[in-house]
Amino acid sequence: MENQQPAKKDNPKVTSAPTTDGKMVLGKENYLLIVLGLVVIIIGFILMSGGKSPDPNVFNPDEVYSTRRITVAPIVVLLGFAIEIYAVFHRSKK
Repeated sequence: MENQQPAKKDNPKVTSAPTTDGKMVLGKENYLLIVLGLVVIIIGFILMSGGKSPDPNVFNPDEVYSTRRITVAPIVVLLGFAIEIYAVFHRSKK
């Protein structure tokens, strides 16, 4: 037990992540695309909203099941999420 050497702190297999030297992780273009994606998602949710009837006992299927709420709005929201994914993975040409 006395002959054991202390564990080495400089393990060649362990590497640290490179530092960014104070730079932002994503570029300006990435952040603009992220904001654009959020705006598109918000527009999709606005398109999905509505359909309220003045009388709660009356159900108007034309308002609730309109093409705008069932088809267009979910596509717009998914497009916004696709823009968000692209914004995160996009690399600048620099």
